[in-house]
Amino acid sequence: MPAAMPAEKAADHGSHAGHQHGALDPDADRRRLGFVFVLILAFMAGEVVVGILAHSLALLSDAGHMLTDAGAIALSLVAVHLAARRPEGGMTFGLKRAEILSALVNGAALLGLGILVIYEAIGRLISPPPVEGLPVLVVAIGGVGVNLVATWQLAKANRRSLNIKASYKHILTDLYAFVGTAIAAVLILTTGFLRADALASLAVAALMLHASYQLLRDAGRILLEAAPVGMDPREIGQSLVDHACVTNVHDLHIWEITSGFPALSAHVLVRPGDDCHKVREELEQLLAERFGIDHTTLQVDHDQAGRLLSIERRPPKP
Repeated sequence: MPAAMPAEKAADHGSHAGHQHGALDPDADRRRLGFVFVLILAFMAGEVVVGILAHSLALLSDAGHMLTDAGAIALSLVAVHLAARRPEGGMTFGLKRAEILSALVNGAALLGLGILVIYEAIGRLISPPPVEGLPVLVVAIGGVGVNLVATWQLAKANRRSLNIKASYKHILTDLYAFVGTAIAAVLILTTGFLRADALASLAVAALMLHASYQLLRDAGRILLEAAPVGMDPREIGQSLVDHACVTNVHDLHIWEITSGFPALSAHVLVRPGDDCHKVREELEQLLAERFGIDHTTLQVDHDQAGRLLSIERRPPKP
């Protein structure tokens, strides 16, 4: 709010609002990620072999995507382990942002792979090589089954974590890719339309780019300490100054330590004579219950408005 409201309640802010983070189970998430990692890696190896023998770019691009899936899940496993470490030394928040860095890397990997697939697919649209439809169809159907199991496992994990969400998006994109590859194989078998393979690859690449954009955007917001999505700083600031004892709120900052972990700091002035400690507790309760912000740092002081310090010049010494 504007700073030109000294006698009235004013709130100056620069940050965020609402989000709740419930109890997490890193061990369960690690088990699910580990299971999906082994499943994806085994299927990817078979897909590479069939893709080479069948001359299918759709299968090879999807195998490349599955390789990034395996890398993304491995990175997620490491990030979950690091994020669970207790704060120590100079890492006062622990390594919770390792999950955000993992999501950022996964988003960048999807972007790079999507661009590579588009480049190769355009060449195959111009000059399509022969593609054996039957092996492609068999592998694609198997891929749909494998990715359904993997998606089901990660859907049960904590997808409020941007790190888990990144792995989930990798697997979900791969599921769509196998569906597209199966459709392309059917078209090749029934009509001989060889360009269907490259068109399916372009559809996969579009999904990759879309998922990449979302991950890079969300990770970037947290790393730049922007307001968490869905939180309105003005609403939060106004709720603080609406307290009967509060006269002014300024230096309000709201950010996210990691996904689902919002934090807030502010300087609050209360009426002279009111209990600063009690007001602080009431404001912390309000922030937790209404906005889901449990990690708060509130500096609460009495408003000294009108009590100005007068400094007079001393007469010169004789």
